[in-house]
Parts: sequence; C-alpha cells; structure tokens
Amino acid sequence: MEKQGDCMIWDPVNECRPRKEIEALQLERLKNIVEYVYERVPFYRQALNERGLRPRDIRSLEDIRILPFTTKEDFRKNYPFGLFAVPLKEVVRLHASSGTTGKPVVVGYTRRDMEIWTEVVARLVTAAGVTSGDVAQVVFSYGLFTGGFGLHYGLERVGATVVPAAAGNSKRHIMLMQDFGTTVLVGTPSYALHLAEVAEEMGVDPRALPVRLGLFGGEASSREMLKEIERRWGMLATDNYGLSEVMGPGVSGECRYQDGQHIAEDHFLVEIIDPSTGEPCPPGVPGEVVITTLTKEAVPVLRYRTRDISSLNYEPCPCGRTTARLAKITGRTDDMLIIRGVNVFPSQVESVLMEIEEVAPHYQLVVSRRGYLDELEVRVEVDERFFTGRFSDLEKLEEKVADRLKTVLQLKARVRLVEPRSIARSEGKAQRIIDLRPKQA
Repeated sequence: MEKQGDCMIWDPVNECRPRKEIEALQLERLKNIVEYVYERVPFYRQALNERGLRPRDIRSLEDIRILPFTTKEDFRKNYPFGLFAVPLKEVVRLHASSGTTGKPVVVGYTRRDMEIWTEVVARLVTAAGVTSGDVAQVVFSYGLFTGGFGLHYGLERVGATVVPAAAGNSKRHIMLMQDFGTTVLVGTPSYALHLAEVAEEMGVDPRALPVRLGLFGGEASSREMLKEIERRWGMLATDNYGLSEVMGPGVSGECRYQDGQHIAEDHFLVEIIDPSTGEPCPPGVPGEVVITTLTKEAVPVLRYRTRDISSLNYEPCPCGRTTARLAKITGRTDDMLIIRGVNVFPSQVESVLMEIEEVAPHYQLVVSRRGYLDELEVRVEVDERFFTGRFSDLEKLEEKVADRLKTVLQLKARVRLVEPRSIARSEGKAQRIIDLRPKQA
C-alpha cells in the first residue's frame, strides 16, 4: 500500500501504470486467454472455428472485436460446468446466480482465482477509503450470491474487522452498529435506505452512528440516491461494480473523488459497444458494457455482454490512479422500457424523484397496456414529513411529480402517490419494475 497525495493506493504498480504499459499488458494477457480457452473450452473452440479464427489472429487490442460475444444464455445452455476450463478437482469454490429467469449461472474459482479476487477487492475498498482501523458490516446476502463473500475477503485482506451480518433482521443490524462501532456499511443502496428508516423507527439517528463510509453495489442506482444515503447517514457513499459471470465484485470501484469507478484493467478488458450494432462506442459515449477476463482460470470469459449501460473515461484521476474509469451504471438494456416509442430507464425516473423532497426514495414502475398502447404508472411514497392525508395536497403533489417526469422523459406518466412505507422493502435488489402487459404467445 502507498499514499499518493491524500489517497491510499493498495497496489500502485498495477493501479498507476502509464497507459501504454497497461495496454501492452492487456494485449499479452488477451493473447494468452484466447489460446487458453481455445485449448480448454469446447464452446469457445467451436465459436472461434466457426469464424475461421485461431488464437494467433489476435495481434492488437483492436482485434478483440473479431472475437465472439458471450451471453448469459450461453452460460445457461452449458449448465452447470460446460464453460469451465479446469476439472472440478481444481475448483475450490462454486457460486451461482439466483436462477429466477431460468437455469442459474454457475461459476467457479481456482485457488489462484480466489487470490486475484481478494486482491482486486482489496484495491476497491482501499480506493473507497477503508483502512485496517475500520469495522466493516456486510449486509449483502451470503451463500451462492457473490456479493457477500466477494467483499468479505478483500476487506479482511486490508486488515479491516469484518462483521458478516448478512441480509435480514434489520433491527439487529442497527444494534450491531451501535455495539460494535461499525464504521463501514457494505450492501445495496436500497437496503441502506431501508436501514436508515429502521434506525429512525427505533429512535436512533443514523447520523449519530459511527458509520462513516458506505460501499454499495448489486443494483443500479442514481447518483441522487447515493446523495440521499449520504444525507440520511452522514457518510461518504461509494459505488462499485462486478458480476458473477466474470468474477463478482471487484471489477471496478469509486475512489473518494466519486468521478467514475477505477477498473482493474490488468485483470479485465472492458469495452463499451452500441447494443444494437455491436460496434465500439468512443470514450464518454454510453453503451453496453462488455467484459473479457484476462486472468481467470476456472471460467475464463470472452466478451461477456453484461447488458449494463455505462461509458469509459481514460483520463487520469486526481487520486493518482491511471486505470480507465467506468461511469456509474445507469441501467440495463433489458430493464429499458419502451413506452409509446420512448426509451425509459428506471434510473431516469429515480433521478427526478430524488430531487422532489415531498416524496420518499421508494418507488415502482408499473407498465400496463390499454388497447394497443402501453402506459406507465409511477408509484412513489409520500415522505411522511409531508403526508397530510388531504386529497387536495396529494393532487397537487401528483401534478408536480408528473410535470417533472414529463420534462425529463418526454412522456406523460400517470403518478400514483402511496402512503409512507407501503412499498415493499428488499434485503437484496429492489424490484423496481412491474410489467402487467400480456405475454406474447
């Protein structure tokens, strides 16, 4: 670990390389991983052969564009171990997605994979400001989900005291924060807001707790939501990113400047593509995040289409890191709603709602169909500080929210105000979209 200015950097060699050295290392590792999967993973050998490609055809980083994409469906078709590059006896850990929309995505880790995972998370938490003097309370679920274990080992690596509290039993979380002197909260943004509500119900001011820093991920959220967390808790709220298919948490994370997430570029090659054409997007232009693992042994992945929307910034950061930065994930291509020809992302709605003090940061988007036309209803809780119960007040507030949404979305949405605490809270990822449209036959 090394201090540069007012920021601590866990691995200055790999986090502060000159751009040319980063790209040279990435090219070397890209060549190696393409050869590795060609020799060890029948799925990739077939995909490359069908394109008339061999590992030797990769001569520059730009050649990544000729490689095939990998999708979540490819994982499911090869369930459970068809994409593994090593025999199961070399795998020391298995994780899997929830499988709510089909077969779960199963991933594995060798001992070396586990070591790399721990190291990239150590970088991430150090960038956010975690030190060996912190007490970090993890409120992610543990188990097959990668979030809890992923952050756990990296936090231990930097010397923090880890409280593996897991999700659920929210009042107990507040008690542990008081009794253990928790200084770092790790979980989803929506659950952090729920915990603030629970604390207030218990007569505890969240700002009076010792929590000074939040590390949040697991779901897309707006910058406005993180600001609301900072306001409610009196903490610095940072964003991080990862997904099971390529590692879990540790792909990227914010430093204290909160201006994009630093990517572990020595282990992940990140592209931004136009989701419709597959063509690359220039720096700063939003598109779909595509990730190639450069060092993964058990389940190496070429060009995984994440469906997440972001952009890349290659400018050096004031913190001293030179790695590319991933802009805040604004949503997913498969979460995008098309309402009467207008593209709507939940994050756009969230940004508007966070700026209206009379409503709470708890909402749902309900999509229905009347005749041949889709309709959008935004259900949002009234902040209990402003809840009078008078119909005239609610009517004025509904009109105010609808007007703000129309200005941003260029679409008229029906706004339905609901009572405080009436929208279900989630201990994991919040359910933002309810689609009531008839399913296509």
